[in-house]
Amino acid sequence: MMKHIAACIALGVLAFTASAPAKDWVTYEGKDGPGKGKHIVFIGGDEEYRSEEGLPMLARLLSQRHGFKCTVLFSLAADGTFDPNNGASVEGIEALDSADLCVMLMRFRHWPDEKMKHFDDYVMAGKPIIALRTSTHAFNTDKKSAFAKYAYNASKDTGWAGGFGKEVLGETWVSHWGSHKKEATKGIIPDAAKSDPLLQGVSDLFGTTDVYEAHPPADAKVLVTGQVLKGMQPTDAPADYKKKLKDTEVPVNDPMQPIVWTREYKNEKGKTSKVLTTTMGAATDLVNESLRRLIVNAAYSFTGLEVPATADVTIDGEYKPTFYGFIKDFKTTKKPADFELAK
Repeated sequence: MMKHIAACIALGVLAFTASAPAKDWVTYEGKDGPGKGKHIVFIGGDEEYRSEEGLPMLARLLSQRHGFKCTVLFSLAADGTFDPNNGASVEGIEALDSADLCVMLMRFRHWPDEKMKHFDDYVMAGKPIIALRTSTHAFNTDKKSAFAKYAYNASKDTGWAGGFGKEVLGETWVSHWGSHKKEATKGIIPDAAKSDPLLQGVSDLFGTTDVYEAHPPADAKVLVTGQVLKGMQPTDAPADYKKKLKDTEVPVNDPMQPIVWTREYKNEKGKTSKVLTTTMGAATDLVNESLRRLIVNAAYSFTGLEVPATADVTIDGEYKPTFYGFIKDFKTTKKPADFELAK
């Protein structure tokens, strides 16, 4: 009789587990490592550069190789499946309330004010940010929103001309400097930046994404400039044509555009955030070992840890990123848990 009752209880637990809703985010608990006790929140939300693939890979790397607890957030459809085109969605944003670091790859998001408040609270607390690729134009908030100043094209009267990108990161959306999907990027480290701790173990930076035009403020430290290549391979020669601007022409690689910079941003509440911005960061870019190491180094530095001489950036599991591009009618049955890397 007791065995029968125990079996029924076990079946009931299994049935409950099977029917319980899947989480709308992914969490990797940290193994032993220097990052133990630190919490990194990754926010994905872009239609083009496959943040749903790249960010879980980085999160798993940082948790399994370095000990950080990592939470990855996504934009979802109403049925809980992944939907990068749903700019109003970010599930689990409350995780930012306990975060020690935010890593973001976002584009033109327009979250409800109750979601934006968590992000604004994080920024106003002076917490650190690592911003990838289109995060310079992360938000396209409604002009009636209490957080209208975050919009990439926010007007001066909001207090943040150029929005979150220009005010906090140091640049908003300007233009594609290289030819999109035709000219890849080689990272060039200026002599003045070579001793920066964030560049320890970083060399041979390469990304399949093109160089963005960017003009960071005077208080930014440029760590890497982007050489426009003639093709999509790291062995391709530098492009040597002149780029037409409004009133003139300039050599496309002279001067080269900044593609990685740091700054310390002091907000209106008197709190200061450490910021790393890179206009690289597509899922395909993150195949590059040095780009991963740059991000890992910044995670250490921004959470108060000593940067390793050569951080382990071995990918934990299989990683086969999709080439970037818009998917207008994105359809999938996948949910956040499906974006964990296969063992």
